[in-house]
Amino acid sequence: MLRSVVALALPNVAPFELGVACEVFGIDRRDTGGPTFDFTLCGIEPGVVPTKGGAYSIVVEHGLEATRGADLVILPAYGEPEGVPEAVLDALRDAHARGAWVLSICSGAFALGQAGLLDGRRCTTHWMHSERLAGSFPQARVDPAVLYVDDDRVITSAGTAAGIDACLHLVRRELGASAASMIARRMVVPPHRDGGQAQFVDTPLPCDADTLAPLLAWMVEHLDQDLSVPDLAARAFVSERTFARRFRAETGTTPAAWVTRQRVVRAQEMLERSDAGIEEIARLCGFGTAAVLRHHFARTLGTSPQAYRRTFAPVGV
Repeated sequence: MLRSVVALALPNVAPFELGVACEVFGIDRRDTGGPTFDFTLCGIEPGVVPTKGGAYSIVVEHGLEATRGADLVILPAYGEPEGVPEAVLDALRDAHARGAWVLSICSGAFALGQAGLLDGRRCTTHWMHSERLAGSFPQARVDPAVLYVDDDRVITSAGTAAGIDACLHLVRRELGASAASMIARRMVVPPHRDGGQAQFVDTPLPCDADTLAPLLAWMVEHLDQDLSVPDLAARAFVSERTFARRFRAETGTTPAAWVTRQRVVRAQEMLERSDAGIEEIARLCGFGTAAVLRHHFARTLGTSPQAYRRTFAPVGV
């Protein structure tokens, strides 16, 4: 169970990336039914830590000893990617060796590489740093096209906001979709984003008149319906070809893949919060039959709806 979380602030730590860790794991959300964590901020040693840009510094009260016994150690982006002290690398190795999660945000992946935690594993980082990461750690399998990678209790994320995706993914995996959705709702962010970094690399942002956001919101509210491309294109007042192209540009994936993932998320929430049968959940989520739901559940989450409910549903549901 994910309880104790430590964020490690190295010199010239990136404020936003550090803030992501603090926002997801450092706020007590019990007043709205969300989870709470034992969150600690630490540095190489207690004291003042400069932040990226030099506009201000932060004061940390704990040194690396705080990582001992933590369920999760988070390493946000920091100043010099390949200049990490050996004591930090030892702390990361020790955490993973005893079964803790280790999560990097953006260029924090370089420290994981130095610690040997990326050898033989899939990983990612910001698209601007992916070639350098692959060159620095040739045994790592760098995937520059994804928002985050989860490989054997080592999670690496792409740049900046992708850290939110990675953190929510871990909450969802450890505590269930309901907990992740509660945090996301408080942060006013989607609990899950499909697609990858390709949607952010040298592509123009859609203007307000072109965005599919209103349609995506409508789709989430009507997952039980037949959300075919012809019908969706008609609702968006564009041709099917234009719709498919615009959908991939804005979400990084196809309409079918996006809808399937949203239906799985909805099924997770219903399995956690209701006592509805699998057939009924399949119908309400748009899968039609329990067999289809089980197929997509196994393909996406590696488990069955029944096993998921046993793990995440509160006692009595």
